[in-house]
Amino acid sequence: MGARRPHGDGASPPRIGPLPPPSLVSTAIVTTVLPALPYRTRYAPSPTGAMHLGHARTALLTWLRARSEDGAIVMRIEDIDAPRVRAGAEAAILRDHEWLGLDWDEGPFRQSERLARYDEVLAALGDRVYPCTCTRREVHEASAPHGDPGVYPGLCRQGPLHPEREAASRFRMDEAEPFVDGLAGPVPGGHRDDFVLRRRDGLHAYQLVVVVDDHDMGITEVIRGDDLLSSTPRQVALYRALGWEPPAWLHVPLVVGDDGVRLAKRHGAIGVDAYRDAGWSPERLLGVLGASLGLTPDPEPIALAELRERFALDQVHAGPFVPPPPRD
Repeated sequence: MGARRPHGDGASPPRIGPLPPPSLVSTAIVTTVLPALPYRTRYAPSPTGAMHLGHARTALLTWLRARSEDGAIVMRIEDIDAPRVRAGAEAAILRDHEWLGLDWDEGPFRQSERLARYDEVLAALGDRVYPCTCTRREVHEASAPHGDPGVYPGLCRQGPLHPEREAASRFRMDEAEPFVDGLAGPVPGGHRDDFVLRRRDGLHAYQLVVVVDDHDMGITEVIRGDDLLSSTPRQVALYRALGWEPPAWLHVPLVVGDDGVRLAKRHGAIGVDAYRDAGWSPERLLGVLGASLGLTPDPEPIALAELRERFALDQVHAGPFVPPPPRD
């Protein structure tokens, strides 16, 4: 069982999976203003390794934000990339959340159990999706000489160049609309290239599954690392194409090394378990994380309940964070 928050009336929280399909509008652009909804957000860890400090920092902000709004948190395990999933990682990540006191209200739910739903939504997009048989090398060679080598130049927009090959599914992107991020501020719209929704090997892409999950789970605000800020215009476009209202967005500055480079699991990021194994208490680590978010003046040990009392979104820092070593 996960670390679900107790409900005051003793009732179980609403169940989400398997999710019933909502009605879909395949190509309509909808700008309907929805009435105010109860606040809902999510943790969305990938079980590809340990929970590192960047994830813990984002999870802490997610918890504080949700509890300050008397909202709900969904635990979603983003295990869509099966070859990268590590045995035991999910259990370890849930244990790290529990150790820090970061409970949740619903889940855990797993993307690996929702593949049919992703196919259903992909089909509903109709002619906004087209088959693409280009290889990465072909995309690179066809890119503008002075442009971004990763930008897709639209080679298969009018039909696949190599019909004999297995095809990926690309989304036909219009001009991206601007949006306002809760920490980064205004983000301009403009041109974005067509992007993959399902890979040539049949694996659903992050851009698709995260939009479907957040919509189906009723998420009203997405809190995540700002390495995903550039993905947001594409996800907004998917929401619009499906006739869904996008959530609010809040992108958290990254945890970096002394050289200013982002720390990630595959680049030696330090896990929460390393601090626990070195004798740190949850309060000590929460103090470091809270100070990195601007919620306390010094990285002194602090109880989660006190951090909640101090929390205000307008106090959150907009800068990167260099974590201390687990052992002095």
